[in-house]
Amino acid sequence: MIPLEWVARRVATGSFLKRNPGVQEGYWFDPAKLEIFYKDDENNDPQWSEEQVIAQGITASGVTVKRPEVDLMKRVTVLVFEALEKAWDLKQCALIDMKVEFGVTAEGELVLADVIDNDSWRVWPAGDKRLQLDKQFYRDLDAVTDDALTKLKENYAKVAGIVKSFTTPVKGRAVILMGSKADNAYATAIQDACSNLGVPAIKRVSSAHKTTDTTLDIIAQYKSDRVPTVFIAVAGRSNGLGPVTAGNTTFPVINAPPLNDTWSSQDIWSSLRMPSGLGCTTVIGAEEAALAAAKILSLVDHMIFGRLLVQQLKSFVTVMKADAAMEKDNDLKIVSPFARKYSVANLNGH
Repeated sequence: MIPLEWVARRVATGSFLKRNPGVQEGYWFDPAKLEIFYKDDENNDPQWSEEQVIAQGITASGVTVKRPEVDLMKRVTVLVFEALEKAWDLKQCALIDMKVEFGVTAEGELVLADVIDNDSWRVWPAGDKRLQLDKQFYRDLDAVTDDALTKLKENYAKVAGIVKSFTTPVKGRAVILMGSKADNAYATAIQDACSNLGVPAIKRVSSAHKTTDTTLDIIAQYKSDRVPTVFIAVAGRSNGLGPVTAGNTTFPVINAPPLNDTWSSQDIWSSLRMPSGLGCTTVIGAEEAALAAAKILSLVDHMIFGRLLVQQLKSFVTVMKADAAMEKDNDLKIVSPFARKYSVANLNGH
């Protein structure tokens, strides 16, 4: 374990107010406020800056905590907080703050290594501190009575029930409309990319030019069941499918034309230059189409929202590892004359 506690805060309350006099309770942090505390019971877990963490040279399982490790812990802390915040928000509860810790595996991998439960966060139903459901209720008691303990147990049972409902089936879907069966391979790639993000995707075939009435009937099928839906129009050559769909539904419509090297420069304009009043968007590539659909659906679905956060984290880690590998390969060392270290004596002398 790395002896650090990472705290993410959305609202100023509790110990933060004591350490930061002048800040009013309820101050809203956007982005979330991050704080680091060194685990030292004898000194009441002092707050540390990122610079103190790096300068300390903490080592766990052979890994020394440096700037990349600090950056990764920051990002994971925010990811976990935002994912849980979204889940709580959909239950009409505000996640006020949260604490997590990290560790390093025997293989040298930095991981979140903590239990996240009702002792780790503050949760206020409807954002009302008086209704708090977490351990802070117990800490704030003037006297521990049987009635207070009963209330505490009720709070914990309620939180357990809510948290159990966090894992839910996805609420939305993507409907991939193909202009012809020839687009099936590309549509399947979009469907697979949607699946990776937890978005159910349905494939349909209908030509807006040749079978207009059928296209309108298919669109109408997805209006009545109240499932949040994003249409992805896959049509090569002249794209009439996207505009017709967008003009006959209030659901978002994404054009994802299957471009090729022969006519791409001409065909793309039928997806970009839309008639007014449609609000149709265009992306290039199967993964981009799936991502665009997932981001729209994440507004109403915390499961998809969490998957998007994880994908962004994976992208960050990939770039971070590539940079670390590149840094090792750099043989040229240029030392700036301003980079030399001064001793305390030298500084006093100047």
